[in-house]
Amino acid sequence: MEERLQKIIAGAGIASRRKAEELIKAGRVKVNGVTVRELGFKASYSDEIEVDGQLIEKEEKVYFLLNKPKRTVCTLQDDKGRETVLAYLPEVEQRIFPVGRLDYQTTGVLLLTNDGEFANLMMHPRSHIAKTYEAAIDGIMTDAEISQLRRGIKLEDGMTLPASVHMISKNKKSGKCVLSVTIYEGRNREVRRMMEYFGYTVTRLDRKSYGDLTYKGLRQGEYRRLRSFEVRELKKLAAGQTSSPASRRASGSGSM
Repeated sequence: MEERLQKIIAGAGIASRRKAEELIKAGRVKVNGVTVRELGFKASYSDEIEVDGQLIEKEEKVYFLLNKPKRTVCTLQDDKGRETVLAYLPEVEQRIFPVGRLDYQTTGVLLLTNDGEFANLMMHPRSHIAKTYEAAIDGIMTDAEISQLRRGIKLEDGMTLPASVHMISKNKKSGKCVLSVTIYEGRNREVRRMMEYFGYTVTRLDRKSYGDLTYKGLRQGEYRRLRSFEVRELKKLAAGQTSSPASRRASGSGSM
């Protein structure tokens, strides 16, 4: 896989992309022993790249989808000794990290990568990528409450974007229900806080999809590498160049 030279240098932590461009133009970068001054030059991760005579350590950018298990944390290390999601990708040699977080008890689709630019794009406030959750709650949400969620509610950190919500099942005898909730933001514990706003407690939360990606075929704790076209589509979604089926539905009736 080839990338622009300045992107590889920036990805190795040598300099920002703009600074890397200056290094290239100044003739301070060599690829396989040959000085390169062309900003559009592309190199592969197998090439020897030198900056000021020093070989850089570089990693190919990788992207994974994990079906996150319960009782795992989305951090590289945990000071409480809890299991981290990285324990489920032991064969991955690159220094990957989670894209955003799912809380300790939440399961489902979690992206991991070593591409900081990609992660920042996914988590940017303007990147309204649809994320669909299945939420079991202790209580039965009313039609009026669901309508409020579809319009947006005011939490302590501001109004939520309109959510796509529908009832999957309800049990009047036990007083519980299961909802499908699609949100377009990345706020901390957003779905749980949306339910708490109405006095309900979430007893199970599973992220079923991220954009058009699902964990179909993956058991909890299993993962797969994303295909190149899937990464491209996520970038397009984040840039608002296309819309997923979920976001198209949200712009209509508010139900999935």
